[in-house]
Amino acid sequence: MTIYIKPSKVKGVILAPSSKSYIQRAIAVALCSQGTCTINGYTKNNDNETALEIAKELGASILVRKNKLIIDGITPSKKQVAINCNEAGLSARMFAPVASLLYKKVTINGSGSLLNRPFYMVEDALTALGKTVKSNGGNLPLEITGSFKNKEITIDGSETSQLLTGLLITLPQLKFNSVVLVSNLKSTPYIDMTIDVLRKFGVVISNQDYKTFLIDGNQRIKPTKYTAEGDWSGAAFILVAAAIKGNVLVNGLYKNSLQADSKIVEVLNLCGANVHFTKKGIYVSKNKLKAFEFDCTNCPDLFPVLAALAINCNGTSKISGTNRLINKESNRANSIKTELKKLGVAIKVTNNCMTIEGTKVIGGSCFAHNDHRIAMMLAIIGLNSKNGITIKDYECVSKSYPLFFNDLASITGM
Repeated sequence: MTIYIKPSKVKGVILAPSSKSYIQRAIAVALCSQGTCTINGYTKNNDNETALEIAKELGASILVRKNKLIIDGITPSKKQVAINCNEAGLSARMFAPVASLLYKKVTINGSGSLLNRPFYMVEDALTALGKTVKSNGGNLPLEITGSFKNKEITIDGSETSQLLTGLLITLPQLKFNSVVLVSNLKSTPYIDMTIDVLRKFGVVISNQDYKTFLIDGNQRIKPTKYTAEGDWSGAAFILVAAAIKGNVLVNGLYKNSLQADSKIVEVLNLCGANVHFTKKGIYVSKNKLKAFEFDCTNCPDLFPVLAALAINCNGTSKISGTNRLINKESNRANSIKTELKKLGVAIKVTNNCMTIEGTKVIGGSCFAHNDHRIAMMLAIIGLNSKNGITIKDYECVSKSYPLFFNDLASITGM
């Protein structure tokens, strides 16, 4: 399917969708509680729905009431379980240790791009903790059996922090204390988010410089009323649209958020956009934009939206951290480069760095590579193009932000 994005000015007010990173973490923690938890601020997307289905399969009772989830904790009723994580990488890596705590035998599978994403780190970590793990050469499906036995583990965090999130949720529930030693941890803000969610459910994690995590056992997850904040990852695209083509107020975003992608504010300030926080959110308006340099190592999901921003800045922008883009929904560095070259943009990807020269895009037909953030990037580029952009495979935004094009239409009149 295709959608045409015509050149348009933007103006209006929207409410940011809830953070799927926070929602999925809250679901995983709540399902392990011994009581009833309420999660407020829920919004639908494919990844959130996958996390809900996994929680149900693991024994949680879940009631959905508009933007509220009511979750009764686990009641495992069988010795083995099989869960399908679809294309949700966080759910797959996070629920692997959680599920293997609850059941004697766990099978984890997925679909689409997730089948090509690496899971050797899950296999190695759970094996080191005493489990028996079989994989498809480091990929899904995984079969996990046995018990947690060992009290100390060393993992490499350079590929992803998602496994560490799962361990931090699981290990406090063991009968003994644990130590997780982590080398080369990237995306540290996501671990801050995990620790924050756990704290709100009554679980304490001690962290020494993101290298040593000291975890007391016998901790109990308390029934809690939790409210998820707005999603900086999705909202970043709307904010960049405002910076290049008008003005928008996005409500539901916290100024002091732990979310990695709240760094978009820093970049908008660097390039000269008008940025103001309000009591309910953030207001961004158009200004003359200059090229910027920014390191995306700890917030790799910002790459596509920063590429759209860089095109509309005067000069050559440099975005480092491209090594973090290989195992996303697509090889994101290649996807960005391929589509921008179609549009006549001068772009280079070398030595862990992407350089983009600001230019006036004429328009054309592009492909989203079944990657939600590539689809949203192309839409933002289309707003300030001469003739507009047609996007193939645009419906993939349902993974994280199903109402993205609705929200975009509401501020453009498309």
